[in-house]
Amino acid sequence: MRVGARMSAAIEIIDAIDREHRPASLVLAEWGRSRRFAGSGDRAAIGSLVFDVLRRRRSLAAKMHSDTPRALVLAAALKTFSMSPAAVAEAIGEGERHAPAPLSDDEAIRLAGDLPGDVSEDIRADIPEWLLPSFSRAFGERLVVEGQALSLRAPVDLRVNTLKADHDKVLKALARFDASPTPYASNGVRISPPQGAARPPNVEADAAHGKGWFEVQDEGSQIAAALTGAGPRQQVLDLCAGAGGKTLALAAAMQNTGQIYAYDTERQQLRPMFERLKRAGARNVQVMEGGEREALMGLGPRFDVVLADAPCTGSGTWRRRPDTKWRLKPEALEQRILDQKAVLADAAALVKPGGRIVYVTCSVLPEENIDQVQDFLGNHQDFKLLPFADAWRHAFDSEPPQSAVSEQLGGTTLQLTPAMHQTDGFFIAIIERSVVA
Repeated sequence: MRVGARMSAAIEIIDAIDREHRPASLVLAEWGRSRRFAGSGDRAAIGSLVFDVLRRRRSLAAKMHSDTPRALVLAAALKTFSMSPAAVAEAIGEGERHAPAPLSDDEAIRLAGDLPGDVSEDIRADIPEWLLPSFSRAFGERLVVEGQALSLRAPVDLRVNTLKADHDKVLKALARFDASPTPYASNGVRISPPQGAARPPNVEADAAHGKGWFEVQDEGSQIAAALTGAGPRQQVLDLCAGAGGKTLALAAAMQNTGQIYAYDTERQQLRPMFERLKRAGARNVQVMEGGEREALMGLGPRFDVVLADAPCTGSGTWRRRPDTKWRLKPEALEQRILDQKAVLADAAALVKPGGRIVYVTCSVLPEENIDQVQDFLGNHQDFKLLPFADAWRHAFDSEPPQSAVSEQLGGTTLQLTPAMHQTDGFFIAIIERSVVA
């Protein structure tokens, strides 16, 4: 397919996403199945263009003075395909049967111009307008920088499974992808995001992954697991385990000793974990029946560590799932806040005296993060917040970075962001239960 035809396909897909309100990945997959003539390179280029539109759709619309799929794709193609405005005009000029219609005079002017200087901060940050107060409260004058970083492509991050391999072994296995160590996580490996129309490498198809040498996991998630302080012979609960990414990291940190209970309210979320545990060689994990809360609460306050990786809006993962940014609604945030309160209440009932709750979200919104911690501490006098910096030094034997929201509760909690830490947006708070005399 020529560039013009790829742009037409992207316009068609963006239109379907907007009309059908379905996840971009599903619409793209359906388009590919029904267009067998499109080769893998075409599908990669079209997917890259679609996701670049979704990452920056508000600033692209402001540049073009239009939010139609056509206007968004034309503007995004400049960067995705490394094209000049003249090259875009040529690619869709008359004579290309499958290309969009030729540029209008107004479109040509807009393409050649810059983003207007008087647009609002939420447009420059490429965030929904209704979230501007939350971003402003979280980041202050840095909100545009933080929003723009959440609109970039993400790298592929991996965690070395120390039960089966070491850092050097995995780096050597993935050398053809220019893999390198992550900045913070001790067992992290990073593959830089692709440029232009290329797609990220499918590392899960690599033999090293099949052997259990590594798992795909953002460095922020790796940091969250490490800051739990979980170690050999402890009793640990992964309260919102999902598919088990952090469970696997905990199992490796505990050297297959002690016991991890993995629980989730959604039974189907746990299903992929069994294969992952087997591949990783993790033998100290007890996967509980999903949604069986009575059995969960029956365990009682026995745990040294309760990892409460709570359901959230996922605002910290917008680089990877940009369509969720525009589907998020205020009522969804309100429901997540209620879910988080319930998770923290359960965690409080299950952690033993002297144990700790590690509250984690993949969000950058203060309503889901610091507000929840403050509310919990106000209602649970036998708990106190521990400085993340101490846990960091213990986990990584290095000085901790600055939190992206450093004034929170005296700087005791950690907000990771793409702009400051090159990770997804993760919030981490370590809460200790006092020892009963």
